[in-house]
Amino acid sequence: MKILIINASQPVEGMSEGKLNTFLAEVIAAHLGALGHDITTTHIVDGYDVEQEVEKHLWAEAIITQSPVYWFGNPWQYKKYVDEVFNAGLLNPRMVANDGRTRSDPSKQYGTGGLMHGRRYMLSLTWDAPEAAFNDVDQYLFGGRSVDDVFIFNTANYKFCGVEILPSFSCHDVLKNRVSEQDVARLKNHLDTYVLEPSGSG
Repeated sequence: MKILIINASQPVEGMSEGKLNTFLAEVIAAHLGALGHDITTTHIVDGYDVEQEVEKHLWAEAIITQSPVYWFGNPWQYKKYVDEVFNAGLLNPRMVANDGRTRSDPSKQYGTGGLMHGRRYMLSLTWDAPEAAFNDVDQYLFGGRSVDDVFIFNTANYKFCGVEILPSFSCHDVLKNRVSEQDVARLKNHLDTYVLEPSGSG
């Protein structure tokens, strides 16, 4: 399988050196590479060529973004990356043709104009938020929402392009508890179960 790994780590002075997500991106690349898959990576903070990134997306059968969660979203450089790459993939239609709707067929829904069918996307995140903050209606901040609910703004970009969205992976409470060997093992198992299974469902 051809796999693109996007490392969205971004140092924040006084808070983070960006090393944790780079480490996890390397774990993903090493694990999948050792299984014989063809890996290419983009480390956004190192810079990138927009056209090359479009071509990487078209080359890949699976795309994985490894990202910290800063103020309940991806770092700003990741948003810049998405705006530039996805705009390029739309303006010269390669990733998405249009929003899917047509005047001749009102039944066609918004978001169905993607050109990247047959590909998969997985989001891997590191949070300060504990796992208990999600999927519980009694929790104050997210009110029962899952990580996938909270990050739909991210995955919708890929679904808009016709990509299958896989369940996300999260390391929680990383400021207090760091990332353990058990977290790394969970990540590898998640990759095996979802990215590498033909159905994407394990």
